[in-house]
Amino acid sequence: MTDAPPVRKTNGRLRIRLGLGVTIFGLIIYLLGAEPGLYGLDRSPVVGFVQIATFLVGLGIICLGGYISLVALWNGAQKSIASDIGLRLVSTGYVIAVACGMADIFGFGSNNYPTIPVFGIYQQIGVFVGEAVIAVGLLLLIPYRKLVPGIGEVHSS
Repeated sequence: MTDAPPVRKTNGRLRIRLGLGVTIFGLIIYLLGAEPGLYGLDRSPVVGFVQIATFLVGLGIICLGGYISLVALWNGAQKSIASDIGLRLVSTGYVIAVACGMADIFGFGSNNYPTIPVFGIYQQIGVFVGEAVIAVGLLLLIPYRKLVPGIGEVHSS
């Protein structure tokens, strides 16, 4: 018989609500950068530096809120290797999204310093790939528990 560490019950509901609140706040910031017309703030036909920075900050807040919520679902239980990989994928996806979104500003995009930075098609694809990696990471953070045989089974006779 192995000695399993005791499961420490924490206030999971409060942390889940906090994480969801942070996620919704991040979504509002993300939409402010991605579609400022929703708030009546669209002043330019192109997507510029401020918009890119705003939706990337919003994406970071969404990642943080999702992480807080999904870790609260574990409720003090030991996390699996998949959840550790999920956390690293969320972080890696965010780095991919920031690197691709800010490529012109960092100097390795197609529109370097003298020209105005533009959110081009390759940057859009890169940010989308980063968001997909974030989504996979968040899915891996969900605590999938195996059902214990014999509990809650309905026997048909």
